[in-house]
Amino acid sequence: MDPSAPPPPPRRPAGPGWRLDDAAAFVLRPVRTLLATVVGDEPPLELQLLGRVVLQAILVGLTVGLGGVLFLVGLDQLEHLVLDRAIGYPHLRAAGEASASHVGAAPRLWLVVLAPIAGALVAGALSRLAPEIRGGGGDAMIGAFHHRGGAVRRRVIALKPLASIATLGTGGAGGREGPTMQLGAAIGAWIATVLPGTDRERRVLMIAGVAAGLSAVFRTPLGAALLAIEVLYRDDFESDALIPAVLASVVAYSLSATLLSTEPMFGVLPRFPFHWEHLPFYAAAALLVALAAFLFVRLLRAVEHLATRLPGPAWLRPALGALALGVLALAVLVVAPRLTDDPPAFVGVLGGGYGVSQLAITGDGALGLGTAAALTLVAAAGLRALATALTIGTGGSAGDFAPSMALGGLVGGALGHLAAAWFDVDGLAPGAFALVGMATFYGGIAKVPLAATVMVCEMTGSYDLLVPLMLAQAIAFVALRRVTLYPSQFPSQRFSPAHAAAWARTEIVKIRAGELVAAGRAIVTLRPADDADAVLQALADAPSQPVFPVIADDGRLRGLVTGPSTREIAAADDASWAIAADLMIAPVAVSRATPLGEVARLLLEHDLRGLPVVDDDGRIVGMLDEHDVSRAYVGAARTSRQITAVEPPP
Repeated sequence: MDPSAPPPPPRRPAGPGWRLDDAAAFVLRPVRTLLATVVGDEPPLELQLLGRVVLQAILVGLTVGLGGVLFLVGLDQLEHLVLDRAIGYPHLRAAGEASASHVGAAPRLWLVVLAPIAGALVAGALSRLAPEIRGGGGDAMIGAFHHRGGAVRRRVIALKPLASIATLGTGGAGGREGPTMQLGAAIGAWIATVLPGTDRERRVLMIAGVAAGLSAVFRTPLGAALLAIEVLYRDDFESDALIPAVLASVVAYSLSATLLSTEPMFGVLPRFPFHWEHLPFYAAAALLVALAAFLFVRLLRAVEHLATRLPGPAWLRPALGALALGVLALAVLVVAPRLTDDPPAFVGVLGGGYGVSQLAITGDGALGLGTAAALTLVAAAGLRALATALTIGTGGSAGDFAPSMALGGLVGGALGHLAAAWFDVDGLAPGAFALVGMATFYGGIAKVPLAATVMVCEMTGSYDLLVPLMLAQAIAFVALRRVTLYPSQFPSQRFSPAHAAAWARTEIVKIRAGELVAAGRAIVTLRPADDADAVLQALADAPSQPVFPVIADDGRLRGLVTGPSTREIAAADDASWAIAADLMIAPVAVSRATPLGEVARLLLEHDLRGLPVVDDDGRIVGMLDEHDVSRAYVGAARTSRQITAVEPPP
C-alpha cells in the first residue's frame, strides 16, 4: 500500500439498517450536488438536517392522521350506537359529520341520564392510569411543552382516545379537536424518542403532531398549523416549528380526506361580500362576543373549583359532572317543548355541538329569522356553555375547541339576526356574524387570533370576511387581555422554561464590559520606569488586584504586569536590575462596548485573571477580573430561572 496515499474513509458502524439520517442523505444527495454546481465555492447547505426534519414531520403527519381517522371512526360508531339508536336523542349534526341512519321516535329519558354517567365512569377509570388525560387536553399539551421538555407519556396515545370516545360517544358536551391535539402531541413526542434527536426536536415534533391532530378532524390544514405554534403563548409564536407543523398538517389532512371525506366540517358555505358599512356592526358584535367568552371562562373556572371540593376520588368527578349533565339534558327535553315551537334538537346539550354551529351559520326553516331566532340561539348558547362546563370542568375527557367555536357561533348568529331585524342595512347576514363570532370567541380566549382568522377563511373558502375578522380579533384581543382558556400558556418565549437556556445566553450576549465596571474601585498602576521595589510595593498595596496596568506619560496603556512576573522578582536574590517595562506583557484590554463573552475569551486566551477597560483614547476607565465575569454569568442564568420559575398568571 502506498504510504503517500490518503487514508480510506472511516467505516460506518454496523447497525440494524438505515437510520432516518441515512435516508435523508440519500434523498438529498442529488440536490446537494446540483446546488454545489450552481453556487460554486459558496459554503454547502445543511440539507441533511433539513431533510431529517422534513421526513420526521411527514412521518408524524401520517401516524397522527391515521390515529385521528381511527379515533373519528370509533367515536362516530359509538355515538351512533348510543345517542341515535339506544337513546334516540334529538341532536343536530354538521354537514361534514357522518349522518345518523336511525333516530328513535321518542327518546328514552332514563338513558339520557344514565348514558353520560356510564361513559364518564369508563373515562374516569382510564384516567387513573394517566391523570393528564382529564379535561380538554389542550392545556395539558401546553404544560408538557413548557415544563416537561415536550415529553408526553406513551400511554396517553391509547388512553386519551379511549377516554374521549367513552365521554363523547355517550353524550359528553365537548369537542373532538382537544383530544386529537393531545393525541398528536403524544405521538409526536413518542416518534422523537424513537428517532435520534434533541429535546428541541422533540418539542418541534410535538407541535407538528398537534397540528396534524387538529387538521385531521377539523379539516383546516393551514389554520391547524398556525394554531399549533400560536396556542403555546399569549403574545408569541413557536416560529421554528412552523414548517414541520405545516407539513404534518397537510399530510394528516390528506390522509383523513382520502379515508373519510373531503367535505368541510360545515359544508359549502355561501359567499359573504364585503361592505364597509357593516364594520360598526361587526365591532359591536365583537365586544358582545368577548363578554360572552369572558363569562364562559368564569363559568368553567367556577365548575373546576367546585369539582375540586367534591367528595370522593378525582377519577369519579367526571361521573358526577355527567350526572348533572344528564339531569340538564332531561330537563331541556321535558321543558323546551312547552316553551317554544322550535325542535328540541336546537337547544340540545348532549354531543359535540357541531350541529348547533351549523344551525348558527346556515340557519334552518324552523329557526326562522329576527328576534325569535336570536332568542333561540342565545338560549342554546347558555345551555351549551353550562353543559360544556359540567363535562370539562369536572375532568371529562372532551375538547374545549369545538364548544368554544360553537358558543361563539351561536352568540354571533344571534347578534346577526338582531342586526338584520333592527337595522335597515342591506346585506347583513346572520351566517357571517356567526363565523366572525366563532373566530372571535375562541381566538380571544385561546390567544390564537391569526389561526382562528385563517380557519374561518378556510371554512368559507374565501377571504370575504377577512377584514371583519381582523377588526373583531383586534377588539377581542384587547377586551380579553387578562382572560385565557389555557392557564399553562406563557406570555412569550422569554418566560417559558422551554427556552430558559437560550434566553440566558441572550442575556449574557447583551452584557457589555462597561456595565460591570464598579464605580469608585481603586486601580493601582505602574510607570514603565518603575523599579522592582515599586512593583513589589504595588503588589503589597493591592493584593486583590489581578494585573497591574503599565501607563505611559500620556496616560495610555503600554502593557500589563501579571502575577507570575511579580513572583519572579520576589523570588530573585537581586532584582535591582528589573523595571516595569522589562516585566510587562503586551497590553490586553477591552472597551466599554466589548461583550461579556469576548471578555471571557480574552481572559482564557491570555491566561489572565483580569483586564483593564479603556476608553476610545486608550486610557483606563476601570478594571474587570474573573470574579466580575463569573458573577455576570451566574446573574444572567439566575434571572432567567427566576422568570421561568414563575407560573403564568391565570
